Amino acid sequence: MAKAPDFTKTMQDMMANFPVDTSSMQDAFKTQSALNEKMAKVALSAAERSTEISAQWTKDTIARVGELTAQKDDASAYAKAYTDFASAAAETAAEHLSAFAEVAKKLQMETVDLLMAAGKDIAADAQQTAEKATKQAQEAVKKASTAAKA
Repeated sequence: MAKAPDFTKTMQDMMANFPVDTSSMQDAFKTQSALNEKMAKVALSAAERSTEISAQWTKDTIARVGELTAQKDDASAYAKAYTDFASAAAETAAEHLSAFAEVAKKLQMETVDLLMAAGKDIAADAQQTAEKATKQAQEAVKKASTAAKA
């Protein structure tokens, strides 16, 4: 029965001639982690501001409902109270919706800025990795050529 040849030493030699550099993967992971941290900060800041706007809107509405439900002397005072409440609610809604729009606009701008910066960083990292890989490949080819000639 034929014995299968042992390629362990051959594989070890081959892998030694073509080393794998994991530093580029580590750098990519660090870059992605930094981007994720910045994006989370931006999102949490927007969520915090939106919550503040919602809370203030609710407080304003509750205060006006208190005025609305106060006892009045005659029926026309109730009609005026309802009209004032509706008018104030519309005005408050416009103000708070505008504030929400500003939060959304700021979030969008910060997100685009972060993504643009990340794109530049990733392109620079990719270029460095490609240059390093090219250099290593050239060295490996030279080493293999020298070994083949000898």
